[in-house]
Amino acid sequence: PSDAEVASAGHRALGIVSAARGDPETAVKLLRKAAKIADAAGLPPRACEARGTLAYLLLLTRGARPALLELDRAEATQPAGVSAARLQMQRGLILDELRRDDEAQASFDSALATVRNAGGDDVLEGDIRTNRSIARTNMRDWDGAVDDLRLAEALYTRHGHHGRTAMVYGNRGLTEALKGDLPAALAAFDEAARRYEAAGMHSGLLSVDRAEVLLSGGLVVEARQVALAATTEFEGQRNAVDLVQARLVLAEATLLAGDLVSARLEAQRARRAARQQGRPRWAALAGYLQVRARWLDGDRTRASLNAAKRAAIELSEAGWVVQSLDARLVVARTALSLGLGDYARQELMAARSARRSGPAELRARAWYAEALLRRSDGDRSGAAKAVRAGLAILDQFQASLGATDMRAHASAHAEELARFGLELALESGRAESIFAAAEQGRAGALRFRPARPPDDEDLIAKLAELREVVTELRSGDGTPGPLLVRQAAIENAIRDRARHAAGSNDTAQRPPTMTQLRAALDGATLVEYLDLGGELHAVAVRAGRCTSHRLGSVAAIEGSIDSLRTGLRFLAHGAGSARSLAAVTEVIDHAARELDAVLLVPVLTGADGAPLVVIPTGALHAMPWSALPSCATRAVSVAPSAALWHRAATDSRLSDGPAVLAHGPGLSHASAEVRALARVYRDATCLTGRNARVAALLSALDGAGVAHLAAHGHFRSDNPMFSELQFADGPLTVYDLERLAVPPRHVVLASCDSGLAGVRTGDELIGLAAALLAMGSVNLVAAVVPVPDEASRALMLRFHRHLTAGRTAAEALGDARREIAAASSASPAAAVAAAGFVCFGAG
Repeated sequence: PSDAEVASAGHRALGIVSAARGDPETAVKLLRKAAKIADAAGLPPRACEARGTLAYLLLLTRGARPALLELDRAEATQPAGVSAARLQMQRGLILDELRRDDEAQASFDSALATVRNAGGDDVLEGDIRTNRSIARTNMRDWDGAVDDLRLAEALYTRHGHHGRTAMVYGNRGLTEALKGDLPAALAAFDEAARRYEAAGMHSGLLSVDRAEVLLSGGLVVEARQVALAATTEFEGQRNAVDLVQARLVLAEATLLAGDLVSARLEAQRARRAARQQGRPRWAALAGYLQVRARWLDGDRTRASLNAAKRAAIELSEAGWVVQSLDARLVVARTALSLGLGDYARQELMAARSARRSGPAELRARAWYAEALLRRSDGDRSGAAKAVRAGLAILDQFQASLGATDMRAHASAHAEELARFGLELALESGRAESIFAAAEQGRAGALRFRPARPPDDEDLIAKLAELREVVTELRSGDGTPGPLLVRQAAIENAIRDRARHAAGSNDTAQRPPTMTQLRAALDGATLVEYLDLGGELHAVAVRAGRCTSHRLGSVAAIEGSIDSLRTGLRFLAHGAGSARSLAAVTEVIDHAARELDAVLLVPVLTGADGAPLVVIPTGALHAMPWSALPSCATRAVSVAPSAALWHRAATDSRLSDGPAVLAHGPGLSHASAEVRALARVYRDATCLTGRNARVAALLSALDGAGVAHLAAHGHFRSDNPMFSELQFADGPLTVYDLERLAVPPRHVVLASCDSGLAGVRTGDELIGLAAALLAMGSVNLVAAVVPVPDEASRALMLRFHRHLTAGRTAAEALGDARREIAAASSASPAAAVAAAGFVCFGAG
């Protein structure tokens, strides 16, 4: 090449670097210089390259008009062949950024025709197709987008451009995300990351795109971590252009996490930078996030109303459809709070029009607008129907997700709609309506039988590798630091792999009617608790009656639960003087009486000693219900929702298979416990010592009638899917259990804290017990506090004798609890064991 050609190409390269480092002014000067050198030397192709790059930079920093004018200048030189095709592709990219989708596609189509007429250029054709896929995705031409990406990958692969195939998978992830197929999107992003790494290339905005998909699935904490890492990286690179998008995702994640101050700060920074760069589309999104933060902070002023109205207009013009609708809802709700009914009605009328088509989140929010509109017209019944329609759409969205953690977190999308449904029901004053509304938004993900994770060799190998690392860590033989890093990496790989599992298009099993529920209860009382605005309510169902009750402050109740659990944990350790143990026992008794008086006495009047089914909310999921006086003489079972309880109580699909008895290491009583139980279940499969390995245990558990697992347990509050029971070769996790084809009918987890679960929005639960109930186990007995080993063994032996004698699981646990208390009334350990175990599911 000539000196001029080298100089032009060099200036263009330096311009690209300057743009990435956040110095757009220098970048513009360098690119103009590159074009000028090429023009003077009579090098139209180089001039076109420089002007094409300059045009896209001008779009990002100064707006559409300067960008398109620059392309016009380039095309005025009448470039031909490949150079003309590149310019047409560049015009398509700019039009795509402006969301002028039809024009963008036409430019990409022209670029393809031009490159073919010029004799073909496979790599350029791959670039054109990769970029056209986004325009087709924006136009919801899913098949066309996928076809473009498939052909682009083949073209790149043919010429050994494996790094470019990473971009193909990144765009494939964006397409799947906009389709609403989050598992496929995450799988594509993971493959893109692998290919970028293998090619030694920077992954660009891939992490930001991934964070957006995580937010779509309600995985707020994880998305915030990813977005924060991307923001830090782009700041270090002085990459001001990509930093804007990273800050916006970070602002949204921070907003959803409830940190309104930080969210507003990040949104302000992003808006300022977007305006400086002449990027109105991103500035509009930042403005919306600021408006949303003001709304969540309780700002209901005229100023906030006007700001929300401006945001809605800007968002609509910029093509942010879901966000524009949400801004309209903020406008309408603010107007309603200010008494501006007609103003609110106009906004709601506009927002409701999207309820029939589009992404699930858009349609659900449009139904929310419809519900608000009907309520403002005095049609409470119609508003409740609109709420149900919106929640049904989100049910289908949850069903499309295969991974349990994604399904649970996705319930966050339904939070506002479900809360509004509860408000409508409470306004009606009808207990049955309140109960139905509570069930609509409760533990919906668990009503779908979980999709089994991909049963491939990689997942199985990763689970085995995790057991090896955890075993080495606990042995104390290795250096902890590197092992902990390796453990985290393996857990991330397992989590990501499991999230590739697709769900189904089935909707969740419909909640039972009140008639069906009363028939299944057969004399028992069901109490469902709900938290609305920090106030605890309950609905009790028994015989021919359904009653509602306002119980008091959630915060006060949570304080009593903490006192009760703390006292039981202290007693479990068995340390302290007789005086201190007596003082702790008094604290426990006081907290138990206090909770009983608030939670059960008002709702159980006249119920005598009938069996009790409890549907908790929030902190009540960790309640040791057996410690409460009203539960002393009752069979008590606890379920995530009435629908799940009814399914377990009436499901006849699980047969009584053989018993499985197993124990893990480090429990002095466990071997004797399994031997004693083997005399109760004479045909049982017994796995003890080194034979109690996870693979063998899973094989035995599949289709078992009764499973008794005595092992050290650990609830992982940071990631409940890795909550575990320890066996000979390492931990048995929720991911392992979800590989079972048929879960055991009755399960006993004789280990500390094995009944605890991570509680997400909508009382979605993640943990060992929740996983087994979702898979179809009828009931599960597990502890919600640490329990002393010897006292646990005595309780379990009595429990199984009553179970095999024909008692239900809840009855058997109640009988065993009373016998233990009567036989060892002075033993603190016995008191903890009696209080700590809970029967989950249908007792």
